[in-house]
Amino acid sequence: MSKPVVLIAEELSPATVEALGPDFDVVNIDGTDRPALLAALATADAILVRSATKVDEEAIAAAPSLKVIARAGVGLDNVDIKAATTAGVMVVNAPTSNIVSAAELTVGHILSLARHIPAAHSALAQGQWKRSKYTGTEIFEKTVGIIGLGRIGALITARMQAFGTNVVAYDPYITSARAQQLGVTLLTLDELLAQSDFITIHMPKTPETTGMISDEQLALMKPTAYIVNVARGGLIDEDALFRALTSGVIAGAGLDVFVSEPPTDHKLLGLENVVVTPHLGASTDEAQEKAGVSVAKSVRLALSGELVPDAVNVAGGVIDPSVRPGIALVEKLGQVFAGLAGSPLTSVDVVIRGEIAAFDVSVLKLAALKGIFTNVVSETVSYVNAPLLAEQRGVTVRLITDAVSEEYRNVISLTGALSDGSQISVSGTLTGTKQIEKIVEINGYDVEVPFAEHLLVMIYDDRPGIVAVYGKEFGDASINIAGMQIARTAAGGKALSVLTIDSPAPEELMERLRVAIAADVLTEIDITD
Repeated sequence: MSKPVVLIAEELSPATVEALGPDFDVVNIDGTDRPALLAALATADAILVRSATKVDEEAIAAAPSLKVIARAGVGLDNVDIKAATTAGVMVVNAPTSNIVSAAELTVGHILSLARHIPAAHSALAQGQWKRSKYTGTEIFEKTVGIIGLGRIGALITARMQAFGTNVVAYDPYITSARAQQLGVTLLTLDELLAQSDFITIHMPKTPETTGMISDEQLALMKPTAYIVNVARGGLIDEDALFRALTSGVIAGAGLDVFVSEPPTDHKLLGLENVVVTPHLGASTDEAQEKAGVSVAKSVRLALSGELVPDAVNVAGGVIDPSVRPGIALVEKLGQVFAGLAGSPLTSVDVVIRGEIAAFDVSVLKLAALKGIFTNVVSETVSYVNAPLLAEQRGVTVRLITDAVSEEYRNVISLTGALSDGSQISVSGTLTGTKQIEKIVEINGYDVEVPFAEHLLVMIYDDRPGIVAVYGKEFGDASINIAGMQIARTAAGGKALSVLTIDSPAPEELMERLRVAIAADVLTEIDITD
């Protein structure tokens, strides 16, 4: 039998090929040569890329035997994940390969800003001896604020504490116990901005976090403070940052990422109080080697039919056909569950009821955690790091199975406790011959709602006229309500409304609704496929 064909479309470390081993025909091509790429894909079982090769719908269609796309790095902007999933092609990356490098670059930016290292170098290289101009500041005993206390944030914490700094953090999904373990003080975002001398941001880029640092937030910072972003371009509003830097609102900024890359002719690039690098977070020999070796191992697992820990779209391995449809369902339930959480999660039970409980359903626990953390942390969440993310946050996780399901053939429930003592839950099932994914319970209320990209969940006192109130608010905002279901446990008690809307609801509208209907709970949940 012929060996599976693995394309290496960009330069990877020799260790990558060694990790693949002798069981494959390895073909090296230039992934930026489009005709050559499409021709080579015709017989490929797997392809390994970095960031330059575009594996889009056309490329995937040209590869009838393709089983896995491996990105030797973290970002997947050059891979069409939806097209790959539709074609049954697994996508894997190396989500932890660059975390040390990213943390070290962040520290480098902080030191460069504190001591004006790039500007001083440039002046001296031009023959200018300007010692007094580049008088800096010690970071010893300063306050460092970390926005997003995930794996990279924790690494930065340890490194900055070694400099004798006071580390504070904002992360709505981190428990006080985890923060105490790290030696970090948890603050609100406004408190962190006002107290910190150096701020570094490590959040995922979502509709909620895009532009989360803008004029209002920058105005809260000290005029002597610096802000650093090596996470995702757009977390800081670049126009607002320019205004703050040129008017003395803050002292300086360090940027490794930009909304548009490369940022040609960008007005931020010419400012003396800005340190910029060309997206170097993962650009170390060590990170590149780790990434290559990691995805090579994933390719081996994928092509041998085993569970692939770093799969970002599907779970590999021997999973019973009865269980497999539940993977996508429970990931979405996890996103709804996280959206309902008003404070940090302390425990979660993944409860599987029905016929599928007779099979190995451990992958559903992994899928639930993957869904819970997808829009919560800055790093890419996979089946291997989701349990670690839960452990780092002090979240206890249990998988419970029960062969009896009274109302549905199978039903999957996520129930959890929050740090404020409250409980949340969400349940879902697959219905009909087309296996339609539906939510069938939220916080004890029985519903039957298909998943949608934008869901709005409201809990309020049941009384006449409420539907007219929020219907008018959405109408005035030109937001279409595509579907609605109301549930209640008793007349005159609490009611739950679930709306599916065609576009995101702005925060101003959400605030008006909270007041207008006196909501106990009002949250928008965006579902990512």
